Amino acid sequence: MSGEVYQAQVLRNFFDTITGTDRNLTRIYMCVMSLAKLRMESPERMTFLVDQLRKSKQKRELSVDIIDYMCDVARDLELTTVQTAFGVKDINTVSDEFSGISLDSL
Repeated sequence: MSGEVYQAQVLRNFFDTITGTDRNLTRIYMCVMSLAKLRMESPERMTFLVDQLRKSKQKRELSVDIIDYMCDVARDLELTTVQTAFGVKDINTVSDEFSGISLDSL
């Protein structure tokens, strides 16, 4: 379980990097390679990812294959683990805290 939490945190860092103002390719590279190593990807897959990252650097545009890989990682992880890493609260917890709407507040 803790391995999945760490993977989800690395995944979050990746998406924070690509959607933030500082789209540092080195940081992106580290996130992708860290996840690939944590998931014990085959040497062929690692070579493919490195190649795609090199092409991304040359073209100054992130490869769709990299984004696809990271989305596959997110899909493979447990939903609650990903939600925890991204700071998403469980809807049941939120609904328990929310007791109702006052008509005066409308």
